[in-house]
Amino acid sequence: MRFVQKAEGAPRAVAVLSGAFHPPTLAHLALAEAALNAGAADEVLLVLPVRFPHKLYGDIGLDQRVEMLRAATAAKPAHSIGISEGGLFLEIARECRECYGEDVRVRFVCGRDAAERIIGWDYTGAPSIEEQLREYELLVAARGGALAAPEHLAHAIEPLALEGDWEEVSSTEVRERLARQAEWRHLVPEEIHHLVEQWY
Repeated sequence: MRFVQKAEGAPRAVAVLSGAFHPPTLAHLALAEAALNAGAADEVLLVLPVRFPHKLYGDIGLDQRVEMLRAATAAKPAHSIGISEGGLFLEIARECRECYGEDVRVRFVCGRDAAERIIGWDYTGAPSIEEQLREYELLVAARGGALAAPEHLAHAIEPLALEGDWEEVSSTEVRERLARQAEWRHLVPEEIHHLVEQWY
């Protein structure tokens, strides 16, 4: 894990928000703030992998996405930004422990849709989801409904209350609106409006 922005102090729990941030949206920031406000973490770590497991960066590269994250979180002292070597949650969790120490509580923040993909993924050749959830936990915000966590995994999965309605806010929606020249500025932090205009 390489930090490009690091919050001060030694947290007991880190909320990790891993994503493509193509571009960062207000929903991303709302998830991060929810984890802090709920007392679920002392620090939020926004993570971009060097390479994605199942897709490419494309025209908007790693450096540009990092610059947008830095601009969006410049006034948020509890937010860190990191670049991971691995892209899977287990790989990122292990990188976090190398940086923060073995005792830190690593909690990934995601929506219900992402949590269902993580739980249902085919981990052939890798540790099972049961094994993985011994190394990290999930903080899951309702997105299109609440997650019905399997009973045998529920000990490592906690619902995350999210204020406001973020159902329609996504990076995909921003890009689609830009493509059809529809209004998009209300979906992303004001601090990155100029960067989105410049690059998208």
